[in-house]
Amino acid sequence: MDLKDFRKYAHELADWMADFMENIEDYPVRSQVKPGEIESRLPENPPQKGESFEDIFKDFKDIIMPGMTHWQHPRFFAYFPANSSYPSVLAEMLTAALGAQCMIWQTSPSATELEERVMEWLKKMTGLPDYFEGVIQDTASTSTLVSILTAREKLSGYHINDNGFSGNLKFTAYCSEETHSSIEKDIKIAGLGAGNLRKIEVDESYAIIPEKLEAAVKKDLASGYKPCCVIATIGTTGSTAIDPLRPVGEICKKYGIWLHVDAALAGTALILPGYRWMIDGIEYVDTFVFNPHKWMFTNFDCSAYFVRDREALVKTFEIHPEYLKTKEGKLVNNYRDWGIQLGRRFRALKLWFVIRTFGIDGIRQTIESHIRMAQSIKERIEKAPDFELLAPVPLNTVCFRYKPEGIKDEEDLNEMNARLLEELNATGKVYFTHTKLRGRYTIRFVVGQTYVKPRHVDEGWDLIVNTARKIR
Repeated sequence: MDLKDFRKYAHELADWMADFMENIEDYPVRSQVKPGEIESRLPENPPQKGESFEDIFKDFKDIIMPGMTHWQHPRFFAYFPANSSYPSVLAEMLTAALGAQCMIWQTSPSATELEERVMEWLKKMTGLPDYFEGVIQDTASTSTLVSILTAREKLSGYHINDNGFSGNLKFTAYCSEETHSSIEKDIKIAGLGAGNLRKIEVDESYAIIPEKLEAAVKKDLASGYKPCCVIATIGTTGSTAIDPLRPVGEICKKYGIWLHVDAALAGTALILPGYRWMIDGIEYVDTFVFNPHKWMFTNFDCSAYFVRDREALVKTFEIHPEYLKTKEGKLVNNYRDWGIQLGRRFRALKLWFVIRTFGIDGIRQTIESHIRMAQSIKERIEKAPDFELLAPVPLNTVCFRYKPEGIKDEEDLNEMNARLLEELNATGKVYFTHTKLRGRYTIRFVVGQTYVKPRHVDEGWDLIVNTARKIR
């Protein structure tokens, strides 16, 4: 392919992308293919000679597209969103065209300095304290791992990076029973050991119980352990439960424990001043993360990570091989030393495009509309005699189940709701996912796709009701 062909096909692809976005409701939300179906249509061996772009793009449409689940469909109500938007896609195109590796300031000064600026913007937009400094990581799970590693090094006097764990160091970490599964994975990677992660009991709203946390800390101290870190969650994945930050923070301060906050989805809601109550107690927090790629209309991946003690972060991750030394030295931020990755994409560009295109007002209006739509579903469930709300709805996630009169056995209800979920998703018209809350099979209705409208939510609810009552 030469530049002339590139120009031609780039225009064709731009038109195809615009048509796809315009007509996305014509596609099934969840892919309808069976396991192995896509791979069976792909040749076992790579081509010996180059193929035409026309043939490649035809196979993309014929083979790849049927196997895609459409996260940008306005009736995608599953998981938490991995959002996109028109300005974000355009910025991603520019990022790909530039092809920059933004590991240090010198390799692209604009990438570093734009990242500094947009992280300052996010801090102001969300009401985080001025003393926090920010950096873009790829995901919240990586950000949490970075936090745990920093806590580990600070507690050990930066000993473990140099010498590894000794038999005398028995670190413990703490989170709620509802904390994301990536926390346990991060604890394993950090070398603390899954057996040293204490999962603390939650209350009726699925938030961590501070008294139970303190009791666990005291027990570990009495047994010769060293409490290393607490991971509090603002907006758990199961039900968007919000851990009480102030009492948790007071416990961390009392016992000298590092406090990290995972606000992957819910952090975006802090742009609404009325939701700043979620970070009451932020002064006790050492690190904080949320994902603009979840609810701020920015293409995956883009995770906003904030740290109180920049020196501890850099000291944990910095490296100084001769080939990475530059004359700018400490005059600039070299973000290769602010996390796990050495190589870094130019993620700040898409975030800059999104914030400037929507503006703070536009972002607020969209988030508010999503919350209103979720609250409307909550109200319908509360009024329906054969549906049951299973968790509070502080934000945009509604947890519920179908519970017709006369069926009381929990296993029967679990099986019925599992069947309901599968039948809903098999239609291709919607996509929902589930969790289990106190052993109860729970369907999650998440309203967060960038361009979702009330009619999409209404259509989703009507389909739930009609499908459920047919099953009954």
